[in-house]
Amino acid sequence: MSSIFAYIFLGVSMAAPIGPVKSVLLNKGLKHGFFHAWFFSLGAITTDIMYMLIVYFGVGQFIESPLLKIILWSFGCFVLLYTGIENLLSEQKIDMISKSRKRVRLRQSILTGFLMSLLNPLTILFWLGIYGSILAKNAGVATGFEIILISAAILFGISIVDLTMSFLSGGARKLLSTNLLKWVSIVSSISMIGFGIYFGIQAFQALF
Repeated sequence: MSSIFAYIFLGVSMAAPIGPVKSVLLNKGLKHGFFHAWFFSLGAITTDIMYMLIVYFGVGQFIESPLLKIILWSFGCFVLLYTGIENLLSEQKIDMISKSRKRVRLRQSILTGFLMSLLNPLTILFWLGIYGSILAKNAGVATGFEIILISAAILFGISIVDLTMSFLSGGARKLLSTNLLKWVSIVSSISMIGFGIYFGIQAFQALF
C-alpha cells in the first residue's frame, strides 16, 4: 500500500510544475471559472491515458520517429504561440465573475485541454521517459492488475494537482481585483509564448 502512495506522490510531482498545459489551465480558471479549468484538465487527462496505453502496448518507438518529433514540436509551437498571443490581445475581456456575460461551452474547454496536451511534445517525452521506466522496472515482477493500479495511482496524483489548480484559479477570479487578474493572466500568456518559442527552436534543431 505504501508503494501506491509513492506512485500517487509521483503523479503529484509530475503535474505540479507549471508547463504550457498548466499555464492554459490557470488562464481558463482566471477567465471563465473553476468548471472550465477543471474540464480543460479532464481533456488533458484523457490524452495522458491515451499515451499511457501507447507506451504500455509497446508502440512508443513510433513516437520516437524523427519526422513525427518535428511535426509535434512544430504543432506545439504554433498552438502555444497562437494561444498566448490571443490571450494577450484579449486581456481587456477579463472581468469579475459577477460581471461576466460571455458564455463558453464546457465541451470547448475539454476539447482544448485534449488538443493542447495531445500536441505538447513534453507530454509525449514525459510518458515515454517516466512511464516507460516504470513499466521496465516492473516488467516480469508486477501482475497486470498491479500495473493498472500503479497507472491509476499516477493519474490520481495528477488529478489532485489539476483539481487544486482549477479550484485556486477559479477562486482567485472571485477574490482578486480585475487589474491583478489581468497581470496574472499576462504572466501566464507570456509563459505560453515562451514555451512556444522553445518548441519552435527544438523543431528547427531537429529539422536542420
